[in-house]
Amino acid sequence: MREESRASLLAKLHIAKKDLGLTDDIYRDMLEGVTGKRSGADLSVKELVAVIAELRAKGWQPKSTPRYGRKPKVRGAAKPQLAKVEALLADNGRPWAYAEGIAKRMYGVEKLEWCDEAQISGVMVALVKDARRRKGKA
Repeated sequence: MREESRASLLAKLHIAKKDLGLTDDIYRDMLEGVTGKRSGADLSVKELVAVIAELRAKGWQPKSTPRYGRKPKVRGAAKPQLAKVEALLADNGRPWAYAEGIAKRMYGVEKLEWCDEAQISGVMVALVKDARRRKGKA
């Protein structure tokens, strides 16, 4: 697991403050109670992590960010195959861009949205082979 930067943690702190609707006085009192400091700018990375943990304990839940891109829109007949492609990508921790790269290499098509049913089927088969290959290496 990667360590978050100080700037990222400060951003989370301010997002949590806003999401929880904390007034400035309540926010600063909470900071002081956890770290002994009244400003987020004065906090170390370790202190920021502690404050964010406190905010989570008080009910703050960060909104998840889509890390794998958006699901392409395809014509009706290809929808079941696209669902299988999506499942294969999710199981292997691959982004949509990975499937689009396969489509580009195999068919010269830039986007999955532009693929026909047979091409999406081919991408699905390639992802199944990729999953088997990855499973064999593990």
